[in-house]
Amino acid sequence: MPYDFETLPERRGTGASKWEAMLSDNPDLADDVVPLSVADMEFATPEPIKNALHRLIDETTLGYTEPTDAFYDACIAWQERRHGWKPERDWIVTSPGVVPALFTAVRAFTDEGDGVIIQPPVYYPFSMAIERTGRTILRNPLIEVDGSYRIDFDSLDRIAHSPEAKAIIICSPHNPVGRVWSEEELLRMVEICSDAGLVILCDEIHNDLILPGHVHHTLLKLATPEQARRIAVFTSYSKTFSLAGTLGSVIYIPDESLRKRFEDQHASEGFFGLNAFAFRSLIAAYDECEGWLDALIPVIDRNYRLLVDTLDGKLGGLRVIPLEGTYLPWVDFSAWGMDADEREMFLHKEAQLYLDGGAMFGEEGASFERFNIACPTWVLENALERLSAAYERLHDARKEIVQ
Repeated sequence: MPYDFETLPERRGTGASKWEAMLSDNPDLADDVVPLSVADMEFATPEPIKNALHRLIDETTLGYTEPTDAFYDACIAWQERRHGWKPERDWIVTSPGVVPALFTAVRAFTDEGDGVIIQPPVYYPFSMAIERTGRTILRNPLIEVDGSYRIDFDSLDRIAHSPEAKAIIICSPHNPVGRVWSEEELLRMVEICSDAGLVILCDEIHNDLILPGHVHHTLLKLATPEQARRIAVFTSYSKTFSLAGTLGSVIYIPDESLRKRFEDQHASEGFFGLNAFAFRSLIAAYDECEGWLDALIPVIDRNYRLLVDTLDGKLGGLRVIPLEGTYLPWVDFSAWGMDADEREMFLHKEAQLYLDGGAMFGEEGASFERFNIACPTWVLENALERLSAAYERLHDARKEIVQ
């Protein structure tokens, strides 16, 4: 079946977050300028999902909705087909999103003042979930080796066994550096953290977005039954099928005691279920849109290769960090010699390019930009042409100053 990955949906004036942010900065941008920032896609919603939501509106009312057998079956079958493991139905907990679920988990599994480990540069809501709940961030920064990121296991072992450490938030695949952790890396992480008695919160929201040549390993497939008693895995159909606006995520928590602590904390925060659109969206996505996802991955891979061909080692020495998973390449702009604010202003004004500045992911990302390449290839081509032209003007201006 052919799928349309070339038509740009009309999102101006719809309240789309990244579009509103871009246009509030510059309302006079040309129609072909598309933000490559916040991680949702610039592709049309798959037809089976739209059809399912039309049926929901046409055939019933939008009242309070509980998960059905079809919902649980879709979750379990998807994990079994795509990731080679079969969760139990009882393990499944829902939340309006991975971020609120992480806030809930930090509150449920740690006390105020406890330390929670993160591995920056990393998705910035991890820090928010720790600091805004009165916990303490324990930093285990990733290290760059031969142009790719690795886990500093010596540092992790030391921090995990410190008296204040009670939990760790793992990003797998990692956002923003694009690593798909190997089985060996994940096993070592689990071994260290389990030996230290930590609760492991594993954000696997990008688990379906894996580039050719790489394999995602869910933590609960690798962990022993004893290790799994202290693990919660956070997933969502929303990132895979660009349905963030439906507000739904699925968390897998095998241990009954840990699961009850999460559910009790969730209820204390006023969360009691998903909206009707979330349930129907997930079922349609998982049961009817696997072919769409299989067709999407080569488009992301093609866009990534275009980005590498255009930027890596070019435009004054930009570096594109190898992308293994997600649709969010991580690009090093340090060769330009600009600080973060100066670079953002240049990209916005001179290149009409709206990315996610790396500083938001931690101080380790200050010289980086995160690109969102989940868009029609022609959109990315236009953006890269604007960036190349802006750099050439900058380069020429610098040469004149030197002369």
